[in-house]
Amino acid sequence: MDTIASIFSFITTPVSWVIVQFHSVYGAIFGADTGWAWGLSIVSLVILIRICLIPLFVKQIKATRAMQTLQPEMKKIQERYKNDKQRQSEEMMKMYKEAGTNPLSSCLPILAQSPFFFALYHVLNSIASNDTIGVINNRLLESAQKAHIFGAPLAAKFTDNSNKVEALGASLTDVRVITAIMIVLMSASQFYTQRQLMTKNVDTTVKTPFMQQQKMLMYVFPIMFAVFGINFPVGVLVYWLTTNVWTMGQQMYVIHNNPTPGSKAQASYLERLQKHVLKHGKTRSRGEKAIVKAIVAKGRDRNEFERKFINGLNKAGLAAQSDGNVVKSEVSNVVEAEDGTPATGGAPKRQQPKRQSKSRRQSGSAQGAAKAAGESEPKTSLTKSDETQDAKPGPKPAGGKPASGGTRSKAQSGQRKGPQRPKSPSKK
Repeated sequence: MDTIASIFSFITTPVSWVIVQFHSVYGAIFGADTGWAWGLSIVSLVILIRICLIPLFVKQIKATRAMQTLQPEMKKIQERYKNDKQRQSEEMMKMYKEAGTNPLSSCLPILAQSPFFFALYHVLNSIASNDTIGVINNRLLESAQKAHIFGAPLAAKFTDNSNKVEALGASLTDVRVITAIMIVLMSASQFYTQRQLMTKNVDTTVKTPFMQQQKMLMYVFPIMFAVFGINFPVGVLVYWLTTNVWTMGQQMYVIHNNPTPGSKAQASYLERLQKHVLKHGKTRSRGEKAIVKAIVAKGRDRNEFERKFINGLNKAGLAAQSDGNVVKSEVSNVVEAEDGTPATGGAPKRQQPKRQSKSRRQSGSAQGAAKAAGESEPKTSLTKSDETQDAKPGPKPAGGKPASGGTRSKAQSGQRKGPQRPKSPSKK
């Protein structure tokens, strides 16, 4: 570990300068030689580094999601060119280039954070060895050696012997208890962060080897932290525990507000968004509009949670627009089928006429006959015409067929006695 830390010695001066600047602020509040002043200086260093790494974290999220979607294609390439490793690598690189991602993008925050981590280790190891480093002079070195965090010196390790610990003004029991608790918290926070990523923010519709790798890392990383943690000084444990807690909180925020499509977190988010939109009748924030815009743009490629969201809006008489806004719709109750197409063809169902009873049909026929006595009803193609029965026979044409009769007059239609039941069309 000392050899690796010495490789990053070029950054020890900037890291030590940042710690000293924070120490001057906290030292004026808690005292220059207290563990609070030096411990909060390390915590502030972590927060400053992680704020600077937020753009890389966003890029990591995009790269991880892109890699998840590319897993089926990667498997096809591996099976197709399993006997030609060179062609397999070329096809992989071509696919990464077309997708605009690569496997290293998901490791950017860890890789960018590594120089600061090893530089801090080098600084704290020099303090334990009573050596000045960077901008930490003899006065600051003595102050850092006196600083204790819950009874454990800042530069003490779990593996230190009793003589070295006593030289730092502490007991071996206090050091090992504090370092053991911090190692357990560090490993537990790492495990929880990885577990919530696997259980809530993974697309459950696609089963890929990438998911198996993530599950394996979920158990491997905490064990690695526990093994290497016994060789970390207390100050480095404070650093790593703080960065794990930051990562966990950052991951929870992303899962809650920008979940992976097809994951359980997206189902929960769309349910909350649907209730919010139905309550206000529109999308209010820029983030909500971006989510709705992305769902509308997918069309038939929407997953089941996104189709359920769109159907819920349609049933409430709302329609999602391509710009992310939600407006009132004239046609409601139009739901989408499994393939994303409207299940009703884009129009409401036609209501079938109710079947009338025999008494109502007879009364209706009587009213129709009475009305016919005053004025003639328009003919339809379904009712049989009685014109030929009541018309007077005219002269026959040359072909021997009688000519067609004229229409009945109102007087003739009134001569019919009693209500006549209209003849229904023959059933085909």
